[in-house]
Amino acid sequence: MRYSNSILNPKTVLVQAQAIRSRWPGFNVTVSSGRLKAIGSLQPTSRSSAYSIKVIYSLNQHPDIFVLDPKLKRNLNDEKIPHMYSQEKLCLYRPLYGEFKFSDLISETIIPWACLWLYHYEIWHLTGDWLGGGEHPNE
Repeated sequence: MRYSNSILNPKTVLVQAQAIRSRWPGFNVTVSSGRLKAIGSLQPTSRSSAYSIKVIYSLNQHPDIFVLDPKLKRNLNDEKIPHMYSQEKLCLYRPLYGEFKFSDLISETIIPWACLWLYHYEIWHLTGDWLGGGEHPNE
């Protein structure tokens, strides 16, 4: 029987925290009761707004990513923001397809993907089209 690398070699919360501190020194990273919380700023392009995001992660749980500031808004057509869970958490990858594995570093996947998501969010506001691909999560 073949096992997924994500089951055999998950990155611990402390390893994830250290990797975020190293790659994203502006992030405030805390670990408490086995749960990582990282808050920091991302700016998709030099013309973009700076966004404050929060990443929450516990071992072998999918990370939750929130945009704290500025508040995300519907576009001019009053459409729901694409690729979000319950209009609260960012949908960055497809869990069923194993695009993020627990052996992956959040600093190398989730945070850059959040920055790319924010870029596509800004384009969506300008064009009305989500150009980032992917699938919309079921509500």
